[in-house]
Amino acid sequence: MKELQPLNDNVILDLSADKKEQKTASGIIIPDSMKEQPLHATVVAVGNVENPGIAAGDVVFYKKFAGNEVEFDGKKYLFIAYGDILAKIVETEEI
Repeated sequence: MKELQPLNDNVILDLSADKKEQKTASGIIIPDSMKEQPLHATVVAVGNVENPGIAAGDVVFYKKFAGNEVEFDGKKYLFIAYGDILAKIVETEEI
């Protein structure tokens, strides 16, 4: 079995989770190349980062033109530097 393991301060994000087909109001299908890509993804693995604040399974926002996209075992991933992650999305209770 093969798995991806990030090196140094890199983080791997799963980009394949958001693959819903989008259509316009008139029924025209919007191809992936024309869609604005979301700037959030699920963390798959974290490299050698001291006190990272994120872990596998967390959903994070990242910088727009950061990282390198790769395809591995039929899924799309983004290799990104830890410093390019902007925020972690967390659930909170209303007061």
